Amino acid sequence: MTSVSTIRSRFLLVASLLVSLGTMSTQTSAQEAAPLPEYVVAQYGTPPAIPKGPLSKDLKKAVNFAFVDSVEQGSWGRDQTLALSDIAESKDPRLVWMISDLMRFANSHDMNTLLTQAAATLLEKDIAPQNSWGDVTDYLIAWDIPEPPGYLKVKRAIFTSIIPGWDKIFVKGDIDWRHVSWGGVLIDDRAYDTTDEICNCIPAIDNPEVSSAEDAKWLKDSDIVFGIEVNGEYRAYPRRTMEVREMVNDTLGGRDLGIPYCTLCGAAQAYFTDQLPAGVKRPILRTSGLLIRSNKVMYDLTTYSIFDTFLGKAVTGPLARKNIQLEQATVITTDWGTWKKEHPETTVMVERLALGRDPDFRNGRDADGPIFPVGDVDPRLSVHEDVIGVITASGKPIAFQRSTAVLALKRGKEIAYENVRLQLEAGGIKAVDVSGADLGSHQAFWFAWSQFHPTTELWAG
Repeated sequence: MTSVSTIRSRFLLVASLLVSLGTMSTQTSAQEAAPLPEYVVAQYGTPPAIPKGPLSKDLKKAVNFAFVDSVEQGSWGRDQTLALSDIAESKDPRLVWMISDLMRFANSHDMNTLLTQAAATLLEKDIAPQNSWGDVTDYLIAWDIPEPPGYLKVKRAIFTSIIPGWDKIFVKGDIDWRHVSWGGVLIDDRAYDTTDEICNCIPAIDNPEVSSAEDAKWLKDSDIVFGIEVNGEYRAYPRRTMEVREMVNDTLGGRDLGIPYCTLCGAAQAYFTDQLPAGVKRPILRTSGLLIRSNKVMYDLTTYSIFDTFLGKAVTGPLARKNIQLEQATVITTDWGTWKKEHPETTVMVERLALGRDPDFRNGRDADGPIFPVGDVDPRLSVHEDVIGVITASGKPIAFQRSTAVLALKRGKEIAYENVRLQLEAGGIKAVDVSGADLGSHQAFWFAWSQFHPTTELWAG
């Protein structure tokens, strides 16, 4: 299988072929789109004017030279450089989405400098070459810059020239391809039930081996686990294991489950992958190696349909055409000591599935904010505040600040919103309805919950 280093090396450029873009003027047009939230303008400023309509014939040719020919040939020459100069002078910020996509794979300093200069000119911003891909993409997302005509075709050419395994992934659907980027690993396209097969990917676990709580001597009481209960059967999924696997296809309480964990979002979720419409086979969930606003993009191995990881809805492929929406089960984020004390009958995934990763790295790695671009973040809470998210009976998303909710519940206060009631569960929090039925809640970072549920209510505490 192609290694990540080999993939990146395809974009090493010959410096002698590069020519300067020259001095690029800056335009100062007013933004004509709908007003942006004040907090976005305060952080990112006002976006440039955005043209509408198709690209000119010459601009289409420049786009093809710069973003398609370069990746297909695995090199960058004078024609591509001149084409990028034309793009930079076009005064069309929509084209920065293509620049951003190519920046993600370019590890040549000269190449990155050229792309950064072009993006800076079109966005009318001073952008330093260091971490320029992240900065450029943040501007694009925060300003909600529209995609250019023919965007998916060009983006598909860029991504599939690097990793051919994505050729079935990049198709039309109910997904905002602008926000999809590379997470730095290859697609996990191993056959089902090949848990131990080595790959240059994030390897999912299928049908994990489990042990009793008594036999799980390798876990410390303070270790974080994700606890799930289905039909009276309990299982713990250690965070240490989930950080290196990020996906489990399991069966619990007689029900099939797909369990993704997004380390970047601090969110473990559980979806029922059975009891689907007639003719629909159980989805086998895998990690694609792609991200969308710093959230993992998962797909079904059988149909290559992409599922919105946060919402459990199929957004591309055959399953999207059948409107498949997976039902969510509750995931309790807690510590191993409390979980096993409350549920001594629990099983837990065995140690070898953790692949030797010790200790887990979530809090330290993400301490300074998301490590991939997410654009603007709802300022009502800090980006990495833990929240409990749930959807009400009326379809309204609601988030509860975990730390505040725990204190209130321990003091005996009722936390209710519409049909939602929160209760303490084995050191974590669970959302139920007025009759006590599970509502399928989970914990996540605020930035992730709020960007995938932009209309979310926030419990005032």
